[in-house]
Amino acid sequence: MGMMTAFGPRGSVLKRTNMSKTGLEFSVGDHVVYPAHGVGSIQAIETQEVAGMSLEVYVITFDHEKMTLRVPTKKAKTAGLRPLAEGGTVSQALTTLKGRARVKRTMWSRRAQEYEAKINSGDLISIAEVVRDLHRAENQPEQSYSERQLYESALDRMAREVAAIERIDREAAIGILTKSLVKAA
Repeated sequence: MGMMTAFGPRGSVLKRTNMSKTGLEFSVGDHVVYPAHGVGSIQAIETQEVAGMSLEVYVITFDHEKMTLRVPTKKAKTAGLRPLAEGGTVSQALTTLKGRARVKRTMWSRRAQEYEAKINSGDLISIAEVVRDLHRAENQPEQSYSERQLYESALDRMAREVAAIERIDREAAIGILTKSLVKAA
């Protein structure tokens, strides 16, 4: 993990390393990825009293799920909280979309579990593999409802991260991903 760029008041760029002044990895306003929920943003860093002990937590909101999560700052790493993917990872994920779909000949229920696990891993490359494997071109047979659900979930998760990185909206990000998928077909 190298330097990250943050935008300060009136768009000025603040360079900082992984640790903030408080010794924490993330600061208020940072976009982060939480494995089970995707892209959220840190609204606050609070101290809460839990069982007589003081616990510092990141308050993360996920607008698309209308949800707020509190993650203890000391447990953030083990919970899988990570910064947005860097450029190289995004390029690799887009290249993954262009690859040939790899569909195992196992039962759908087993494959569906594997896809679900990849989506919830929070790993952009794994999510791209799900999008690639479940994508259907216009001339291909129709997907089952559960395939479609997993595809939409993976595409949405990937699009939200690309949107946050590129500072574009989700629809524009889906456009970028779809272009890579169409080239693959």
